[in-house]
Amino acid sequence: MVESQFEERLYNERREKLRQIAALGQRAGLSYAEATYPNSYAATLTIPELRAKFDSLTAENFEASLAAGNKIEVSIAGRIMAIRVQGKAGFAQLQQGDVLFEKNDARQLARPEMKLQLYVRKDDVGEDGFALYKLLDLGDHIGARGFLFRTRTGELTVHVAAISLADHQGKPALTFLAKAMLALPDKFHGLEDTELRYRQRYVDLFVNPDVRDVFVKRAAVLRAMRKFFDARGYLEVETPMMQAIAGGAAAKPFKTHHNALDLDLSLRIAPELYLKRLVVGGMDRVYEINRNFRNEGIDTSHNPEFTMLEFYQAYSNYEDLMELTQELVTFVATEVNGTTLTTFDDVEIDLSKWTKLSMREAIIHFWPETFEIRPTLQDLSSYAGFCDFVARFQVWNKKVIDEFAKRSLAVLRERGQAIVLDLTKVIYDTRGLMMTLEHRLLQGEPYGKLISELFETAAETELVQPHIIYDYPFAVSPLSKQKPEEPDWVERFEFYIGGFELGNAFSELNDPDDQHKRFEQQLTERKLGDQEAHEMDEDYVRALGYGLPPTAGEGIGIDRLTMILTGSRSIRDVILFPLLRPQVIKKTLSQ
Repeated sequence: MVESQFEERLYNERREKLRQIAALGQRAGLSYAEATYPNSYAATLTIPELRAKFDSLTAENFEASLAAGNKIEVSIAGRIMAIRVQGKAGFAQLQQGDVLFEKNDARQLARPEMKLQLYVRKDDVGEDGFALYKLLDLGDHIGARGFLFRTRTGELTVHVAAISLADHQGKPALTFLAKAMLALPDKFHGLEDTELRYRQRYVDLFVNPDVRDVFVKRAAVLRAMRKFFDARGYLEVETPMMQAIAGGAAAKPFKTHHNALDLDLSLRIAPELYLKRLVVGGMDRVYEINRNFRNEGIDTSHNPEFTMLEFYQAYSNYEDLMELTQELVTFVATEVNGTTLTTFDDVEIDLSKWTKLSMREAIIHFWPETFEIRPTLQDLSSYAGFCDFVARFQVWNKKVIDEFAKRSLAVLRERGQAIVLDLTKVIYDTRGLMMTLEHRLLQGEPYGKLISELFETAAETELVQPHIIYDYPFAVSPLSKQKPEEPDWVERFEFYIGGFELGNAFSELNDPDDQHKRFEQQLTERKLGDQEAHEMDEDYVRALGYGLPPTAGEGIGIDRLTMILTGSRSIRDVILFPLLRPQVIKKTLSQ
């Protein structure tokens, strides 16, 4: 707990203060436990509730109440965020957690003021009460009783003193509740070290109101989603998080073992196959909000443990969910922020305005301007067309390799310095991928998989405003229904905001024979080294044998959507306790 000699010395100083506080309490007839860490405190209002109720009263209102002998008496509790002593009096500032209110002019959650000033005077709290006050440190929790007034500067303040309320008569004006044995950060606006903020989220939350706001909004996102789906007749369900076969997505699972059954299990990578079993069982509209676990890398948009909304609707297809998705995101944004406008990575995004492009159209639309060889829809729609396009690109590439950099930089200068780095990366990454495609085609890789990679490289980061990208290659969609007129493509879409994917949806494959065949194809991919290829799930195929109606399903990343709605640039900023490398702590000499 103590990481330096300075902290150890401070800890010992505060331990001594706690001993003195205990002595004061024992002198008043309390036990050591009651004086140092009591079990409860009876407050009349929380600080946000008190603010909401009395902030509108003026100094004249309080003076009139005092003159009439009608003091507004209160009892509050909180953490000390500022404290000072001047002779026989002092001022302190208490802070207490959030209470949510709805603004009248918009469906938007508002955070009220969480802090309230105390005025403590020796004549009102007594010798021992003021001695206790002088032993307090920043971060300590206390309870305070007294009456409200406004100072000369207009600050709403509790004058700490004995009060006449029936439940509080005879109780001390100041009550010690808990000692902060470690010092608060020097600056109250938050910890400066980003990783330390994640490791010590408990500190980050109470010293940085903006961080608290993010998680208040995250909770609001979940409430809004439940409200949206409940109103449309969906049933919220729970499915297993430990599974014998981790299915429903292309990802590497975490493994565990159940001792009593001597059974290897995986933490789920998606709830998909269980939710579709429920649709087979007659639950036509279901949704689940819960955790998924994927044994993958960590970056600004990935955490191995993350929260997903997944929902399924019988007698529907992916086009129905395209409309539903736009309605959902617009609804949630309005519920949480009171507007569909948000700012992410310094760019204003309107969540009510969507663009729809097929994957092939997106590749063509965002193809780097410096490339004279550009793909057409015909090039991207068949194996032969794609092979021909790759060959044409390679011929062109060999001709211009020496002058490529010069022409790239010229285009960059025309488009402005602000996007030079991002555009440079897209150009060179796209060119590098194209140079490997010919070899990979010769090695037998499915051309649809290569087209999907080409989309991710050339177009994905350009999708800042809301986009729906639809019609994905069959090769990367083992659970999706094929397009009747184009068997190499499936009825699938993903939606993108802020340059990354937030949701994945498709018309569900409901032919058990076709599903079994695709699982077998995935097993072949696993044998060739693809650890993320889907395993065979015979029970799921059996479930399909009982009849899955035409169904559409979708998964949406709660963490990523919260990032967009709060302007948080990293997924770690919207997860209370993100996964981090173990911290190496230097022990002090006394340890």
